[in-house]
Amino acid sequence: MTRASDKQNWDEFCALLGEIETISDRTQVAKLSQDYYHFSPILQPLLQDKTGDIVVLPRSESEVLKVAKLCVDSEIPLTVRGAGTGNYGQCVPLKGGVILDMSKMNNIVWMKPGLACVEPGVKLAALDKKSREIGWEMRMFPSTYRTATIGGFIGGGSGGIGSITYGQLRDNGNLHAVRVVTLEAEPRIIELRGDAVQNINHAYGTNGIITQLEIPLAPVYPWMELIVTFKEFMNAAKFGQALSQSDGIIKKLVSICAAPIPSYFIPFRDIIPSGEQAAMLMVAETSLEPLQELIKNFQGKICYQKSTQETVKGTTIIEFTWNHTTLHARSIDPSLTYLQTLFPADPELKLIQECYDYFGDEVIQHLEFLRTGGNLHPAGLQIVRFTNEARLNEIIQYHEDRGAIIFNPHTYILEDGGMKTVDLQQLNFKQKYDPLGLLNPGKMRGWVDNG
Repeated sequence: MTRASDKQNWDEFCALLGEIETISDRTQVAKLSQDYYHFSPILQPLLQDKTGDIVVLPRSESEVLKVAKLCVDSEIPLTVRGAGTGNYGQCVPLKGGVILDMSKMNNIVWMKPGLACVEPGVKLAALDKKSREIGWEMRMFPSTYRTATIGGFIGGGSGGIGSITYGQLRDNGNLHAVRVVTLEAEPRIIELRGDAVQNINHAYGTNGIITQLEIPLAPVYPWMELIVTFKEFMNAAKFGQALSQSDGIIKKLVSICAAPIPSYFIPFRDIIPSGEQAAMLMVAETSLEPLQELIKNFQGKICYQKSTQETVKGTTIIEFTWNHTTLHARSIDPSLTYLQTLFPADPELKLIQECYDYFGDEVIQHLEFLRTGGNLHPAGLQIVRFTNEARLNEIIQYHEDRGAIIFNPHTYILEDGGMKTVDLQQLNFKQKYDPLGLLNPGKMRGWVDNG
């Protein structure tokens, strides 16, 4: 199948870019065309041969504008990339063209109590470290925060460690402003503030190139890490629910892993008893005493405890939660895959109990408690023993028939992986600011249907 970019003279394109850095080595370009879509056996054959033609690494907004103009003039597809830590092909170019790697735009523009202005290539860990110097920290971040960039997180993420307190990225107040380069006939810079930021938030870079963001921060607490074990899974799940509802206990992470998931965590194999369920927690040191009482009420036992001073060194439990849980499981058994599920708010966790009993070891429960839209929900990142696509779809249907929402990680289409409906706000934005459909083509179903 011939792509428009196949006809492009890339030597000429590079000459027109002037001093802007590029990578044309095929091996490097192929590497920078990938993310962690291989978590999905469905996406693997669909995306494994998709590559860009050239990687461009701008260092400034003016350079982004120049690249955008050249792509528009020659109708070259353009796919924006952060660190490539996404899991379902958000930054994989389906139609070749330019990979716009934003990693060199990594300046912290300014910072003040409660708010930071940053370029998109800033790594989350670097932003967190810098903000801690003034007594603040990131509100939320994914388990990949050592390597992920803020632009990639906003473009392709949804929440993470910290979402138990501050909700999801799309919740009001979690993104203050973005500057965006458009792909109009004459690309320009526009600033989005307030509700307008939702045009860009979690849009896979399909409708604008983020060049600057204003991110709210949270007060720093003295966080400690704990692992609590339970004999019975539902005791662990109900403990997670009770802790998440305890607003007086200051927390950042409530992650519940059913056996045998903890056995996939090699650094903790000698710490977590075989066959037991594990709660991976981050709480403020000042909340330890009431937490201990809650643990006792649910017949749990602390098997690992790390003080605030120790958490900055060595292994962190952050990298065994959220989608890192899947990473560790697959490192032991590559046939495993996963789901992303929002379970209904239910103090009794009836659907979780039902799924645990019904699926057994085929769908191993992994819960991350979070807030979204102001409400507490258990979110599942269940580990699935994959047999075939038909069975995977049956598992998805079983959950949806009972009121759970599946955010399908086995599709690269923006809407199909989310709420299954076209986001008209984002679609209208794309029609206005990317009229040729050059940004990350093939990822937005609404554009395919209407464009």
